[in-house]
Amino acid sequence: MSLAVYPGSFDPITNGHIDIVERSLKVFDRIIIAIALNQAKAGLFSLEERTELIRDVFAGNPRVEVESFDGLLVNYLQRRNANAVVRGLRAVSDFEYEFQMANMNRKLLPTAETFFLMTGADYFYVSSRLVKEVASLGGCVAGLVPETVRRRLLEKVGGGK
Repeated sequence: MSLAVYPGSFDPITNGHIDIVERSLKVFDRIIIAIALNQAKAGLFSLEERTELIRDVFAGNPRVEVESFDGLLVNYLQRRNANAVVRGLRAVSDFEYEFQMANMNRKLLPTAETFFLMTGADYFYVSSRLVKEVASLGGCVAGLVPETVRRRLLEKVGGGK
């Protein structure tokens, strides 16, 4: 069975992330959504909350697993016996960073391969950062995140729609 890891902070998970997971499942048998613990980034949602939200979104799909990891992605890949990394690209600006990361990962773990998926046209402008900003300023984020995430987001930031 083929296994891929989709790493990220997912603070919070967006419909763009979900699109990447669903499309990845057309290529891979299983996907691990690996929530990166980044000490330098203070998240709006705790690691436990992000894990709960993502598990809720993919409840009932045995092909999707949700875990967190700390440290180098390549070490996590080795622990999980995985060699495939899935990343979504929204714009050209994403490519430069992702290209560097993919090549560094391959340098550290030569068996690691990164698969890039272009974000669907409906979500190319959506990022967790923008969703949080729009919600905190009272804007509507319906359709950008799952309904359960939207409700929890509004509880965290107050206001919004």
